[in-house]
Amino acid sequence: MSTLPSLIGAFDSGVGGLSVLKALHQQLPSSDLLYVADSGNAPYGERSDEFITDRTHRVASHLLAQGAQLLVLACNTATAVSAASLRERWPGLSIVAVEPGVKPAVAASRNGRIGVMATPATLRSDKFQRLAQTHGSDVEIHLQPCPGLAGQIERLEAESPALLDLIERFTMPLREARVDTVVLGCTHYPFVARQIQAALGADITLIDTADAVARQVLRLAPPQSQPRQAGKVRLQTTGTVESLEQFAHRWLSMACEVTVAAGL
Repeated sequence: MSTLPSLIGAFDSGVGGLSVLKALHQQLPSSDLLYVADSGNAPYGERSDEFITDRTHRVASHLLAQGAQLLVLACNTATAVSAASLRERWPGLSIVAVEPGVKPAVAASRNGRIGVMATPATLRSDKFQRLAQTHGSDVEIHLQPCPGLAGQIERLEAESPALLDLIERFTMPLREARVDTVVLGCTHYPFVARQIQAALGADITLIDTADAVARQVLRLAPPQSQPRQAGKVRLQTTGTVESLEQFAHRWLSMACEVTVAAGL
């Protein structure tokens, strides 16, 4: 029987990918997880494609050097810009990437109008444009770039006026377009899903793909034939350890060791 990789590596431009890490731990509780928050360079969504590609390759190399046998790109922007080049560089490596949930949004929509909230880099990418064309040909897709939103979420102030103002600004066009389904196209956004829901209205369906990513990892790494103890979860950051500790304490229901991502 196939066995789980001894270590699953995941990363994001900051804390957003913790929403994916939480789903991974729920689906694969006995797996060892290593997560890198590249908070010192966050958010990727407002950086150039060249910068994003350089950082994703550096962080992937860092995770592999520490023994990761499967990589999870827990960042929509990194997926949109760099997933193809990562797979080209490491063709034998299993790489699971997040992407905005356009397909499930189309299936969930009742009126054929969906919105996609994402970073500017995600929405401008060829990968996202292909995704929208493939799954959205029979619906109206309203794209809403959200510059600055991921950065505000990094600050851990879920009710700050600045954050709420951004959410109001970015949801207003979607309300005016009368969408009934909205894709959370950045892994940071689920952490303020309640605030986004309140701004959009209770009748709007929100789509988050974290659970789908975790299920794909589970498919690639079937459970071991024998149960083992709970896996170890380690978090590393290129920002401040204190900030990541605070975010993890608030949002994760698991014990985590938090350290600096040395060399990144």
